[in-house]
Amino acid sequence: MVISVIIPTLNEEVNLPVTLRQLANHPDVELIVVDGGSMDRTCELAQGFTPYVFRTLPNRASQMNLGARHATGDILLFLHADTFLLPGALEEVQRRIIGDGAVGGAFDLHIDSRRHLCGLVARAASRRSRWLRLPYGDQGIFVWRQVFEALGGFPEIPIMEDVSFARRLRRAGRLTFIRSGLVTSGRRWNANGVVRTTLVKWWVTVLFLLRVPPRQIRCIYDSWLVPGKPRRGKSELIPPNQKSLQERR
Repeated sequence: MVISVIIPTLNEEVNLPVTLRQLANHPDVELIVVDGGSMDRTCELAQGFTPYVFRTLPNRASQMNLGARHATGDILLFLHADTFLLPGALEEVQRRIIGDGAVGGAFDLHIDSRRHLCGLVARAASRRSRWLRLPYGDQGIFVWRQVFEALGGFPEIPIMEDVSFARRLRRAGRLTFIRSGLVTSGRRWNANGVVRTTLVKWWVTVLFLLRVPPRQIRCIYDSWLVPGKPRRGKSELIPPNQKSLQERR
């Protein structure tokens, strides 16, 4: 069973190779990178790992939808460019989505940061997503391709496309959550502070649920948070192994 891993990118020349290296030699993976107009070497580096590199306008929802249209796998896994999977994670996706009779799901959140508060935030976010059955994009949302197509893909809005899609996905059937196997960069938390970043994320989610126009929410989000450093530190270029991830739980 083939999993199509779809990665939207924008100026990720350092983060992307770390993510792709974990997946390039997997026999049941179709790697698809969709770039939103990078000014660095993102596309060039991506082509060293996969022939399926596409370019479009910078909108993460549009990029992921374009990747899905070119996908041939049975399962679609949407992965951020600064998020990587640990060995065995894809096999667990296959096992759980079939064994649990699920339409899709996501991983629990693990943040690549030494800050103790990041661990608390990640655990709280994971519990929230399980309780509400509402995962965010940095948790690696996966879904049967036929279900994704039936739901019409991600709404092409400037922010909160992951939450909007997840709300429709949970109405389509059972979701499954995988406890370990995914690590996302802590660059935004490190750049803005853990408390500030968390509060802003909560606030924009509330605004979205109150039906504030996504363009306004995008402006609020961008005015309160900076993206974080575009590069990983030397210690971050080597993904943590399974033991180090388990120590964070």
